[in-house]
Amino acid sequence: MTPMPAASPSLRLPAEWEPHEATWLTWPQATADWPGRFQPIPWVFAEMVRRLALGERVRLLVGSVQVAARARGMLSRVHAPLDQVDFLVLPTDRGWMRDSGPAFVQDLHAPQGVAVAGFGFTGWAKYDNHALDTLVPELAAARLGLPFHSIEHKGARVVLEGGAIDVSGAGLIITTEECLLDPAVQVRNPGFTKADYQSVFRQAFGASSVFWLGQGIAGDDTHGHVDDLCRFVNERTLVLCQEKNPADANFRPLAENWERIADLRLPDGSRPEVVALPMPEPLIFDGQRLPASYANFYIGNAAVLAPTFNDPNDRLALGILAELFDRPVIGIHAVDLVWGLGTIHCLTRQEPARRTPAPRP
Repeated sequence: MTPMPAASPSLRLPAEWEPHEATWLTWPQATADWPGRFQPIPWVFAEMVRRLALGERVRLLVGSVQVAARARGMLSRVHAPLDQVDFLVLPTDRGWMRDSGPAFVQDLHAPQGVAVAGFGFTGWAKYDNHALDTLVPELAAARLGLPFHSIEHKGARVVLEGGAIDVSGAGLIITTEECLLDPAVQVRNPGFTKADYQSVFRQAFGASSVFWLGQGIAGDDTHGHVDDLCRFVNERTLVLCQEKNPADANFRPLAENWERIADLRLPDGSRPEVVALPMPEPLIFDGQRLPASYANFYIGNAAVLAPTFNDPNDRLALGILAELFDRPVIGIHAVDLVWGLGTIHCLTRQEPARRTPAPRP
């Protein structure tokens, strides 16, 4: 782990467990994301919205007023609090808000204390259908009246998906070499080094240090996103996935990451607590290994939503997370959802709470 020069005092990327103004989701419309298994997906979203809206606003992107009407009808049937849901007509290519949505940061110079860090999105350097998704962060900032900071380095806008990083809330970022440094496969920013990313994270997020894990999990078509692997649950505690079956494709990469994390230090120099999170048994559909992982949970104001997979380890994983959080942990059935090659965290994006206006003199 390499410390960086002094970070910007005006910018900060809050941790996910800190208070939210809202959660952003895109109502499922791209049937190609779940080929042959799309029918149950909107109902999974409806349950996610219902749970999240009990503690914060949900900003729901819809492609048209017709889609908004369908979504409203389904949410009404599951008794979601519709007065907490904003339907924003904003066309998208796909629905993975974690990666293509706005990266909200706290900004001391912004009128509301919040701004959008404007990164590029290139369909995970793999898919061509991302022209609409690329526009979402700037359009979202305009819709909310927030400043939009284009994040550039070496003369070009930096490409960064939200699932590629996780943050402690105290200046520490974790990521993987597989996702951000592979020189040949799904290259986001050609030629970037660790020093380049450290400079970007300092500029955009006010980060003081970065810790690099190795590879992600099997079946992950993002090529190594950290949010399927290792997550902060508070400033001093992380969960890291562990595979106990030596014959499984995840065994070696996860074992190596456990070796690496022994070197992790918090900004004050102390060691964090690292808790083992089990992996479900391999989930395969149509001959394809799917990226099923309990680490892909989302921390809302009122509850933590965690994916489950009809697996014996579901109960164990939910119990581990329940011991670590100060709010209920709720399992969301994700066997169909993960056919889209992502689950709950991949679909959500948090918007931090606004700064309280100073009282008038």
